Amino acid sequence: MVENAGNKLPFMKMHGLGNDFVVFDERESGPVVTQALVIAMADRHMGVGYDQLVAIRNHDTADIELVFWNADGSIAGACGNATRCIAGWELARTGTGKAVLSIRTERGLLEAVDAGHGDIEVNMGQPMIDWHKVPLAREMDTLELPIEGKPTATSMGNPHCTFFVDDVDAINLEAFGPTIEHHPLFPERTNVQIAQITGPNQIRMRVWERGVGITLASGSSSCAVAVAAMRRGLIDGPATLTLDVGEIRITLLPTGVHMTGKWAHVFDGHWRGIR
Repeated sequence: MVENAGNKLPFMKMHGLGNDFVVFDERESGPVVTQALVIAMADRHMGVGYDQLVAIRNHDTADIELVFWNADGSIAGACGNATRCIAGWELARTGTGKAVLSIRTERGLLEAVDAGHGDIEVNMGQPMIDWHKVPLAREMDTLELPIEGKPTATSMGNPHCTFFVDDVDAINLEAFGPTIEHHPLFPERTNVQIAQITGPNQIRMRVWERGVGITLASGSSSCAVAVAAMRRGLIDGPATLTLDVGEIRITLLPTGVHMTGKWAHVFDGHWRGIR
């Protein structure tokens, strides 16, 4: 698709705890998203601005399919906050008669439910902790990587590297994040989390997202931090994670990693293309 001033593509702006998205519903229009569109709209001064862009598509074996892009135009295999936002919007749009919304992503088949009080719960599936599934560049124990700070590696359909520290605000994440994102142990780059245990099953965290930079929140990162904390014996039950502008609740169950939190549909707009 060629962008020009005559194109008027409808889109939605959403956010989950400040982690913001542009969403295109392609179920009737067919594919409209291109890499050029992703990059142009991501510019927060000359475009719309967002952390991820998402396309909603039809799927034969699920209610909807979601495809994710990072702001730099790269594909994101998973995005928990965007999944929760779109699930909330779709459940509200179709009414409360549907108990469970099935969502096909590159991560696999996910399920979302209305948890009440403005919350949406998404089962993000099982975490992957084997080195080749993260993936890492070579075989090793993912619990403590051979990187200063001994972080833990996890995949939630996208790679994560979690550091546990005494004070998350003491870390210069703008400088630290990209060095880990591009570390040679991560052939597909990685999301980076700085996490601090602040109380029983309470975690404060900050996020550097691959292909994006510092984000106010990240659903898949929150899941990865809870998984890493459980593996390291730092939590022993459902956890509340405090991000820059809100909280998200993560529960590890035999069925998968369940993420529960708020969502917001901010506005609808039309993209007129690059003039």
